[in-house]
Amino acid sequence: MGIYYSIERHAMKPIKHLVCTLLLAGAMSLTAWAQENQTYFMHTIEKGQSLYSIASMYGISQGDILRLNPGADERIYAGQTLRIPLSSDNTQSPTFHTIAPGETLYGLTRKFHTTAQAICDANPGLSAANFRSGQVIRIPRAQVADTIQATSSQQEPDVIPGPVESRCKEMHKVKRRETVFSISRKYGLTEEELIQANPEIKNKEKLKRGTLLCIPYPKAQEAEQKEPERIPTDTELFQATREKPQAIKTIRAAIVLPFYDVARSESARMVEYYEGFLMAVDSLKRTGTSIDIYTYNSGPETASLNTLLAQPEMKQMDIIFGPLYQSHIKPLADFARREDIRLVIPFTSKDNTVFSNPQVYQVNTPQSYLYSEVYDHFIRQFPHANVIFIEARQGTREKADFIKGLKEELRAKGISVQSLKEGATAASLGAVLNKERENIFIPTSGSNLTLINILPQLSMVVREHPEHRIHLFGYPEWQTYTKDHLDAFFELDTYFYSSFYTNNLLPAAIGFTRNYQQWYGKDMDERYPKFGMLGFDTGFFFLKGLSSYGSEFEKDIQQLDLVPIQTGFKFQRVNNWGGFINRKVFFVHFTKNFELVKLDFECYYTCLQL
Repeated sequence: MGIYYSIERHAMKPIKHLVCTLLLAGAMSLTAWAQENQTYFMHTIEKGQSLYSIASMYGISQGDILRLNPGADERIYAGQTLRIPLSSDNTQSPTFHTIAPGETLYGLTRKFHTTAQAICDANPGLSAANFRSGQVIRIPRAQVADTIQATSSQQEPDVIPGPVESRCKEMHKVKRRETVFSISRKYGLTEEELIQANPEIKNKEKLKRGTLLCIPYPKAQEAEQKEPERIPTDTELFQATREKPQAIKTIRAAIVLPFYDVARSESARMVEYYEGFLMAVDSLKRTGTSIDIYTYNSGPETASLNTLLAQPEMKQMDIIFGPLYQSHIKPLADFARREDIRLVIPFTSKDNTVFSNPQVYQVNTPQSYLYSEVYDHFIRQFPHANVIFIEARQGTREKADFIKGLKEELRAKGISVQSLKEGATAASLGAVLNKERENIFIPTSGSNLTLINILPQLSMVVREHPEHRIHLFGYPEWQTYTKDHLDAFFELDTYFYSSFYTNNLLPAAIGFTRNYQQWYGKDMDERYPKFGMLGFDTGFFFLKGLSSYGSEFEKDIQQLDLVPIQTGFKFQRVNNWGGFINRKVFFVHFTKNFELVKLDFECYYTCLQL
């Protein structure tokens, strides 16, 4: 404002006017530089991410992203970079940082006045293996602020401070069940030394989880603490921050589901899930695994959930399974995060808690991640296809995003794409066939009515063009209609994708169904997924994993070699500070030879299940 005022009020010589103009341009340039470098950071889109998931993981709105990235609402793709605004309104919340080329973990500790332990605690998915440029990590801003405040409060007024030498070798974040004795032993200190560095814990019988403790230099090193002789490598720092692996002798698992005071159909399915879960527990106990099960009725209301979370034993759980209702997820997930307890969400795929809570395991894959897996597998299976979309008359809204994304992926790979209306004649359908390629018909609706309308014409096309390779491709809900269209599915060499599937003729499925009937004197509900099998699969997977790997479960989860009855598992962290989503997808193939083939793309060979 001062520059504009001077220019308007005073008759200046040309040279002075030029100087002011240059100063103004420089100021504007510096402002633009500051905005570019300080008001946002860069995020590289990974496979399966959507604007919704990206906004959720950074705690901002999709509108915030669009303001810095015009056109991102039309299309985003893996590998694309987005500007993500930095939030500055809350000094207690973490800030985000994109690792630059050449940056090290040690360098970040110096840059942000924090410790390697604090950075690793804020980013449980970060490791020496994935610490690379382009990765976004969280920096615990509250600790940075405390460090700066503590430093400034110790300085004398009107004195220019020199380099600050921390009295702390590192900071330790108190975990569940840790004591002054266990922490002092861990770092080779006496209890007196630890208390002297942290006088606030002197008279406390129990340390509060999450408290940050100063770990002082050992007495023998105090004189040598000015600067390390050698800068530690990333690998060394990550190893130093890792806790010693701990086995879990007796797994404490809680089931939090609405068993009563809800609709009968809901209650029946929750009971069936629980019954399957108990069968998994029984199987594991027979192998020597020690498990204590705590079962709670959450009811339909959030108030009832809060009541059971107040139970003292809940804080001692190793893992929680539930809830059913989306409104219950946040309070239960917040509790799990606060108490360092794993939370397995078996049902909904539409909650965003997993993108910012490291304790969450989401079994039902979020839509954008599921679709991206399907696209990859489709192109792998049909790299040179001729794809014909059949535009359904109704029921297309649910599959609109899937179809839009698939068309974009196919065109990007140079795969032929055509479209015909649902009422197209056999002659019209036959006219778009390509003898040199596999011809894939995909309806834009997964409804049974659409199948009823298109199957007769497609069957006629197959019979009239035996020289052509023709397939029908569809959706998970088709397994519900298999009995009605089995012959047509075989004739059309049909595929559909799903993250859950079992052939009832498989020995594992037969055995489980028989045992379930013997245990409970009833049959499972025929709807898919079968909740009895879902309860068994999720219970066996997680309880077996905790029994095998203990505190190293997250690190070794990919090594858990199990073959579930119905539900596939391929858990991956959504980011360095969030939880895990299940990215497992199968293709189920009805062959012309009347075989059912379950294609598992993580296998080294085709997993054939007759």
